[in-house]
Order: sequence, then structure tokens, then C-alpha cells
Amino acid sequence: MFFKILKDALKVKNVRKKILYTIFIIFVFRIGTHITVPGVNAKNLEQIKDLPFLNMLSLVSGNALTNFSVFAMGVSPYITASIIVQLLQMDLVPRFVEWGKQGEVGRRKLNQATRYISLFIALFQSIGIVSLFNALSSVSIVKTPNIQTYFVIGCILTAGSVIVTWLGEQITDKGFGNGVSMIIFSGIISSLPATIKNFYEDFFVNVKGSQAGQYALYAVLIILAVLAIIFFTTFVQQAEYKIPIQYTKRAQGAPTNSYLPLKVNPAGVIPVIFASSLTALPSTIIPLVENWLGNSPAWLTTVQSAFDYTTPIGMVVYAVLIVLFSFFYTFVQVNPEKTAENLQKSSAYIPSVRPGRETQEFMSMLLKRLATVGSVFLAFVSLTPILAQSILGSSSEFALGGTSLLILISTGIESMKQLEGYLLKRKYVGFINTAK
Repeated sequence: MFFKILKDALKVKNVRKKILYTIFIIFVFRIGTHITVPGVNAKNLEQIKDLPFLNMLSLVSGNALTNFSVFAMGVSPYITASIIVQLLQMDLVPRFVEWGKQGEVGRRKLNQATRYISLFIALFQSIGIVSLFNALSSVSIVKTPNIQTYFVIGCILTAGSVIVTWLGEQITDKGFGNGVSMIIFSGIISSLPATIKNFYEDFFVNVKGSQAGQYALYAVLIILAVLAIIFFTTFVQQAEYKIPIQYTKRAQGAPTNSYLPLKVNPAGVIPVIFASSLTALPSTIIPLVENWLGNSPAWLTTVQSAFDYTTPIGMVVYAVLIVLFSFFYTFVQVNPEKTAENLQKSSAYIPSVRPGRETQEFMSMLLKRLATVGSVFLAFVSLTPILAQSILGSSSEFALGGTSLLILISTGIESMKQLEGYLLKRKYVGFINTAK
């Protein structure tokens, strides 16, 4: 179905331009991921490549951190800044609350504030990551480790993060799909060959003797589990809850039945990206603090364990973050107050529910239930491979398989629906022009 939609979309000039523009931007991003930062021995990163937080950082950076490229920070600072700005709109800072109600003008101001905040986060996080990697590696990653070098490299990584964010915005404005998701999507796609190779070596090449048959069985079970997760994720991501709608004033020729569609998982894949980004941030700072202190206090070890998704407490924290962001982003995506107001303005109402406040309360209750289902689904898909990795002892890259699959499937579905929308719009425009 996807290839059929893509084939039809390529026949339309305007849609074809959007697709080619998106491919061009992703191509520019992928070129940047292979340009190593000056003054860094990227090959020495091999010594710490299996650290959990490094794999998490690599995921949210679009796999640009592997080569310690100029785009190593990716969109991670922008995601963190977006979380902060959205939290500030929840009656915390009056100015941000006011901007949130100003429509397009307010949205531009909020976007500008997000860019400024992401700039400071990128600089702070990049300097911390460079210092951390140099401290954790037995062989020096930075050729001349000093404050001046760290600051220069931090500025280069910050500039790279700004460029990646701009590239993502260009995809959103002039291409198709969500820019941030497409950047991460391209990074995951580029890492698939290496992931498949590591999987093959773990279960077939490096295992010999009596354990070969057992590990081959594990590999078959994992492949079946991946296929089941793909099917389950695709089904849930496309599932909708339809709320029946009736109109008090019906125009002639209007349909007798109407409904308001809500996704079973209204927040989509954004909570997983937010949780991954937020989990990676403390994990880069805590080891650096340990190195500066010269020892590892008990409280700092506990905090580090809480943000390590490979430990039991880290899995719980990761799941809780996904649940919290699911509820938060669900109400960002669908505002019950605005929905009730729009229904009332269009002379529509939900059967057996009074317009106004009662409709708002009904929508809030329904969104809480959908967010509960969606958060459980996201946590299950994200944590299942991590549990499998701890049981089978596979590589840490495999542990992020659920998160990667979730991002791939969700981004693919959203992009496909957007292409369908372009084609449907073209059909309506053609029909109207023919009728004239």
C-alpha cells in the first residue's frame, strides 16, 4: 500500500517536489554525520560504544554521535528545549501562557524562545559530553584536552545542532513529515545494516558447540517477536476511537452521520523521543561529576542507576517518563476546552452530552483513558527489547530495538497519511475545477 501511495504521489508535481526536497535535506544531514569534529580521535569512541547512555544519545541524535561528527548533538537539545517551553506554558510563566493563546503570532514567539533555550542547552550538553567521553576513555579522545579546546569543540557541536534543527524545520515547512522525526528516522535507517550484522554475529557466528542450536532458537524467537511488534504497533498506531457527532443546523446535502476521530494513541511517538532525550541528559552529566569529585558518592550512584535503562530501577523510571509525557502530550495535541468550543461554534454536539463545560469534561475523561492505553502500549513496546536484552545478554544496541521500531513505524505511518492527504486534496481541487 505504501509503495502504491508513493508511486501515485511521485506523479504529482508539487508532491514530488516535497518528496525530493525531503530526500535532499536528509542527504545533507547524512553527509554532515560523517564529518568528524576537528581535534577529536573518533576511533577511540569504540572503547565506550557499549555504554547504555551513549546508545540512547546516538538514537536521539539521528545516529550522528557514532562518528563524533559536527552533527553529533542532533535535535536532542531542541527536543529538551521544547519540553521546557511546553511545561512553562502550563500556568508557570504568564508570558508563555499568553503567547500560547495568541495563535500564529504566539507560536512564532514560542518557537523563537525554544531556539534560544536549545542554544544554551546544546552548548552546555556538548561541552559535558566531550569532557565525559575523554574522561571515560582510557585513550584520549580529545587530542589536546583543556578548557579552551572543550569550549571550541562545544561551539562547533552547538552550531551543528542549530543547523540540524534548521534542516528539520525546512522538512516540516517545505517537505513532508515531521522534521524532527524524519531526522531521527534517517539515522535509524542508516544504522540498520550494522544492527543486523551485530545480531547475526551474536547469535550465529560467535556461538559454537552445544549452545549454537539454543542461540539459533533464540534468534528465531526474536525475529518472530519483532514481526509481532511491527504488526501490533502498526495496528495500534492506526486505531481510532470515533465519537458520534450531531448537528442542530444541517445544511442541505450534508451527511446524516458524522464523528470526531481520536487516535487510540493520541500522543504518537513523541513521548518516547522526549523520554529518551530526558534520560540521556542526566546520564551525560552524572559520570562527569563523578570524575570531577574523584569518587562516586552513594547518592550519585543511585541517581545514575535511576537513569540507566538497563537496570531495573532505570526501566521503571524510563517507563514512568513515557507515561507522564504521554498524558502531557495527549492534552497538548487535543485541547478539551478548544474542542468543546469549536463544536459549539459549529452547532455540533455529542449525543447525551451537553455543550460547553460538560463536553469539555467528557473530552478530558476520554483523553485520560486513551492516554492510559497509549502510554501502556508505548512503555510495553519500548521495554520489551530491553528486558529481552537483559535476559539473553545481547548487545545494548538491540535493547533500543523497540524504541527504534516504534519511531520507524510511527514516522512511516504519519508520512504515508500526509501523502494520502496531498493526493486527496488534489482530487478535490481537480473535481472543483472540472465542475466550474
